[in-house]
Amino acid sequence: MTTGITPGRRLRAAALSLATLVALLVMATPAAAHNQLIESDPADGASLDEAPEQVTLTFNQPVQQGAGEDVNQIAVTGPDGGRWTAGDVQVDGTTVTAPLHPLGPAGEYVIGFRVLSADGHPVSEELRFTLTGPGPGDDTPPGAESAKPSAPAADDARSGGDDDSGGIPVWVWIVAAVVLLGAGVTVALRTGSDRS
Repeated sequence: MTTGITPGRRLRAAALSLATLVALLVMATPAAAHNQLIESDPADGASLDEAPEQVTLTFNQPVQQGAGEDVNQIAVTGPDGGRWTAGDVQVDGTTVTAPLHPLGPAGEYVIGFRVLSADGHPVSEELRFTLTGPGPGDDTPPGAESAKPSAPAADDARSGGDDDSGGIPVWVWIVAAVVLLGAGVTVALRTGSDRS
């Protein structure tokens, strides 16, 4: 009467474990594929002598166009709290651009953005730059009263950061799957050895 586990069963269990782990890692890769900001103009933390005419954000993957106008947003908030973006956001592959009204007051400006990532999830972040001297514009942006409430990109960036789907990180699922897989293989091997 044989009480051990045969080499064939061990080999099959090891092959099944490896195949399952590879499948889990392959399926987890798209979930971690949110766009990452790789460059901005103005750069985060920059001190500028001249006011920029637009904001340009460059990502590591193409940004989706989306169905509505409000899908991809950039809002620039000045030191006075007014919104300085002047027109629609333009998406061209990995680049997202928004024109600005001529900036006025010196001080810190906040760029808040929200874009539709390549994997379909919105990504938002907040960047800052400082205008060291007064710009060519007035102290308040045109239409400042009506523009202030409609700056959701900056508000989202302040309140939430990256919207990574609001769930648990992918690595937690991978670790849980590996633990469950290990428990399943252990039970299968023990059951197989009990039958021998």
